[in-house]
Amino acid sequence: MKELFFVHRLSNGLTLVCERMAHVVSAAMDLAVPLGAARDGRELAGAAALISEWLLRGAGRRDSRQLNEALDHLGCQHDESVHSEWLHLSAAQIHQNLRDVLNLYGDIVRRPRLGAETFEPCRDLALQELAGLPDQPSRKCMLELVERFYPAPLGASPLGSSEALAAMTDDACRRHARRWLAPEGTILAVAGQVDWDALVGWAEEIFGGWTGAAFEPPATTAAAGGIAQETRDTAQVQIALAYDAPTIDSEHYYPARLAEMVLSGGMSGRLFTEVREKRGLVYSVSARYRAVKGAAGMFVYAGTTPQRAQQTLDVTVGELKRLAADGITEQELTTGKTQLKSALIMQGERTSARAGGLVGDWHLLGRLRSLEEIAAAVDAVSVEQVGACLKAYPPEAFTGYFIGPQPLNTDGLEG
Repeated sequence: MKELFFVHRLSNGLTLVCERMAHVVSAAMDLAVPLGAARDGRELAGAAALISEWLLRGAGRRDSRQLNEALDHLGCQHDESVHSEWLHLSAAQIHQNLRDVLNLYGDIVRRPRLGAETFEPCRDLALQELAGLPDQPSRKCMLELVERFYPAPLGASPLGSSEALAAMTDDACRRHARRWLAPEGTILAVAGQVDWDALVGWAEEIFGGWTGAAFEPPATTAAAGGIAQETRDTAQVQIALAYDAPTIDSEHYYPARLAEMVLSGGMSGRLFTEVREKRGLVYSVSARYRAVKGAAGMFVYAGTTPQRAQQTLDVTVGELKRLAADGITEQELTTGKTQLKSALIMQGERTSARAGGLVGDWHLLGRLRSLEEIAAAVDAVSVEQVGACLKAYPPEAFTGYFIGPQPLNTDGLEG
């Protein structure tokens, strides 16, 4: 049986991870640089997202138009995104073009132009996205919740603040980029039709001479926590709650993911059934597991009307507590396993999703997991293990953020 997973560490600290997928003709990469929103700080809040746009405005000998034309010429479907700890530069293309695409991204991270003339358009885009946030209340609510839930600054919003963006200079942003655009701590993940030996050679050739400052993990302080309510004259009410969940390296991780499926795995999920279908309280309700390094939570969202907001909150919290008190049934466990494994199988058919998964595994676990390993771990979970997880991580001491015209009664939510 051919080896599927490979790891190689360059002498400059960059880690190359790979999954060979023989059944596909594409190859995807995720170049994860430790320039996430957690690095921004108050004065540069929003800088990482601005930089993710700025990097594509010219690199090496190519200006903005030439760089994007080169990516298009190679049939590259690329995306730039910023999360808590990472700036992700992702690209998917036919495997024959992987080396040429890697060459372009070598220029992007090692020789970005970051010109003064392209800074203002990037800042304008960042300010426009931030200005549109009030028109996306569910997104705003969740961003605020994440910031309060995780240890600071791991929950920092990538959108930043209008004050920081307006005051930001190209020099300050450029210095920030050059400090954290460094090989140490960077992960280059590749998934798809790949020749591993050739890939190692390309990585050494393209990234081996890359130098930069030493990696330092973000220094954290205690999470803000608590319940915050934003009063706005709106026709809808946004309710977002979070409580502690096991991290990915915990024995309770897979039981927690199955509890998530029972709560919100589809139209048979308890939240959909009890909050929406039976009572008609919401237009949307969901629960999702989310994690960063060293912390994880179950994030619950409900969108409703002012007239139904208090009942929505009460019923939703009641369902969370009922799950913890009563556990789940064998039928719910079987359905949850099917839903979770189906999602994994569909993810496994996309090289871009697998590349992103490799980054997450290496960062959070320090090793790579196959879909088969994950599926086997899911299959092995029992009703009793889910119950033990729910007892170890009960829905209490909630962090919350609400947006609506009237404050809600939150007695008992903070523990």
